[in-house]
Amino acid sequence: MTGLGLTGARGVSPNLALDELVRERRRAGVSVVHLGFGESRLPVFPPLAERLTAGATRNAYGPVQGDLAVRSAVAGYFTRRRIPTEPDQVVLAPGSKPLLAAVQMCVRGDTLLPLPCWNTYPPQAMLAGKSVLPVPIPDDCGGVPKPSALARTIRTARADGRDPRILVLALPDNPTGTLAPPAVVRELCELARAEDLLIVSDEIYRDLLHDPEQPVLSPAEAAPERTVVTTGLSKNLALGGWRIGAARFPSNALGAGLRDAVTSFASEVWSTLAGPMQEVAAYAFGEPAELRAYLARAARLHGALARAVHRIVTSAGADCRPPTAGFYVYPDFEPRRDALFRRGVTDSASLQHRLLAAHKIAVLGGHHHGDDPGGLRFRAATSMLYGDTAEEQLAALDSADPLALPHTARLLDALREGFAELCE
Repeated sequence: MTGLGLTGARGVSPNLALDELVRERRRAGVSVVHLGFGESRLPVFPPLAERLTAGATRNAYGPVQGDLAVRSAVAGYFTRRRIPTEPDQVVLAPGSKPLLAAVQMCVRGDTLLPLPCWNTYPPQAMLAGKSVLPVPIPDDCGGVPKPSALARTIRTARADGRDPRILVLALPDNPTGTLAPPAVVRELCELARAEDLLIVSDEIYRDLLHDPEQPVLSPAEAAPERTVVTTGLSKNLALGGWRIGAARFPSNALGAGLRDAVTSFASEVWSTLAGPMQEVAAYAFGEPAELRAYLARAARLHGALARAVHRIVTSAGADCRPPTAGFYVYPDFEPRRDALFRRGVTDSASLQHRLLAAHKIAVLGGHHHGDDPGGLRFRAATSMLYGDTAEEQLAALDSADPLALPHTARLLDALREGFAELCE
């Protein structure tokens, strides 16, 4: 067939492409320290596997929005986080990613994004025909735009004929591994209310705070009438391949209309969350005691390895926000630009390439997160350091000092050596 016009073709998502590249190199016998893929590298918690088995005979389609029992469990999950929710406000999906895309497809106007941000946000907005309006993040955290810069961006965009309508926030953040403080969230919610913006709050990392006492404020608390919250089980319970996500819509007419639009979109795209996964979701969002204990262990492990990598990159001369949630660090090697220039590194793309080619360290360059391509920043996913086998990962999860385990210590030593050589 000739003359076929393709719209929206942008290639494979860069994090997925990098993960496949690392797999190819490892199959060829090359040892690579893989920090380039945002996967919670832990084995399945056994009760989750039991629920999956119990749901294996659920082969009917079921309601598009999700079964009532599962939506009730999700409603309870949000309510326990100070976001009162009824089951009819919830929509389930095969991952939070399609829910984020569905909101972009169902709401008119352009999209405001923090800069840097998760590499999927901009393509989703562009595939929905929107302009992406990036706004720099504050100095102390990521996942949210700097409030004063957001106000300026909105004014400039409208003067240029753009129509900013959606503000996407990540609480906590991918790629910086930080959480915006409540004061900043409140200020952004006030601005969203004044400018009549819909807030989309991606809270998939909320259960992975390194300090469980760290204060969290969801925009759904400060601006409930205009906030959609998305979450899922990919990160907190390491179920990325099972694809289980949920969205919570406002309780007003705006929320009901958007929920119905997303459900209609879902009916034509993914139909319903698979029945076995709904069985898993009902158990997981119900948060029984044994699952809460597992989550606490996972959060401690994530924090220990993220802080260890933070120490390594800052010792090599990078500036880096201290990680407080999830399993990422986002160093800036601008202070070492002269040393890197001598090795042919001039931007984030060449930095990513140099680390993989010369030091066998895979990271995702900042340019993939919408950052300035000329910067020397990248995202490192520290969860890939827990081990390559279920036995190693369980040992890391159970250890009082996971950094001292032979397999994690070996990888951390390789990182110290690699970054020291890069910047010497």
